[in-house]
Amino acid sequence: MKIKLTYFFRKKNPNFHSIETLFANIQSALPSEIEYKNINIPFHQGFFGRMKNIFFVKKHISQINHITGDVNYIALGLPKKTTLLTIHDIGSALSGNFFKKFIIKYFWFKIPFRRVKHIAVISEFTKKEIIKSFKINDSKITVIPNCISAEYFKDFNKVENEKTTILFIGTKANKNLELSIVALNGLPIKLIIIGKLKDEQKKLLEQNQIDYHNYFNISNNELLNLYRNSDILLFPSFYEGFGLPIVEAQAMGIPVITSNLEPMKTIAADAAMLVNPKNVKQIKESVEEIISNQQLKEELVQKGRLNAQKYSPQTIAQQYVDLYKRILYEQ
Repeated sequence: MKIKLTYFFRKKNPNFHSIETLFANIQSALPSEIEYKNINIPFHQGFFGRMKNIFFVKKHISQINHITGDVNYIALGLPKKTTLLTIHDIGSALSGNFFKKFIIKYFWFKIPFRRVKHIAVISEFTKKEIIKSFKINDSKITVIPNCISAEYFKDFNKVENEKTTILFIGTKANKNLELSIVALNGLPIKLIIIGKLKDEQKKLLEQNQIDYHNYFNISNNELLNLYRNSDILLFPSFYEGFGLPIVEAQAMGIPVITSNLEPMKTIAADAAMLVNPKNVKQIKESVEEIISNQQLKEELVQKGRLNAQKYSPQTIAQQYVDLYKRILYEQ
């Protein structure tokens, strides 16, 4: 029997596409029993625009209604017993001034949580944060990790770089670029940074004499090529809902250095070097160790490829299908 499903996405924006890319990968592996359509809400900002979105989604109700993230409030326009909400992180509810936190907490999280049948989260870390912050019953939340594109699992010819090339993804404060720049001072490396740099970050790179290249607003194919040309992924983030670059790099056979914080250390499993993200010395020593220790590098590559299999589109799509059936048949 076919299961009819509607995926609800935020308004299309060329600068924000991580959620859309994630679910495109999941949809590519869905079995034929799932018949789905994608709906993007038409409005983005303002009270009246959001009210129109709530009425808009009522026209597209299916057997299962899946809110894919970032527009949680549209749960007000969907039937509770058939609606699933995916939460990627709750960082927006924990930062900003009191008024902003109040609005986000109630209208993006607390009220939508009450208006859906089930909540899917991308990590145990996010699940614990939700239970702690919103007192949601554990049985209402299922952990389904993010998946990566099948493209990351394909074989490719590794480029031999003259200098060890380090890939760094993200330039926002939580990504920890500033301390990483200081840690890389004096090392014989080239740094590839993905994300638009601030003037202060450029100045810090120059002060620390880092050989770097900066890319932003790049396509998926361009990102894949940058991975292929890299020798190490440096990802010592202070905060993540998941940490997808860890798995992407592991799938491509690239050693990973990441934070000893959740959810990064769980996502990386035993297949990465873990560091205190505030400890410049640890970050530096981890890079030096991978550069100098071929046996360690090969061990991280082997374990990483194995770990990445847990995040294939087929694996994650099946977990969502199981949850759809649970929602549909437990009414």
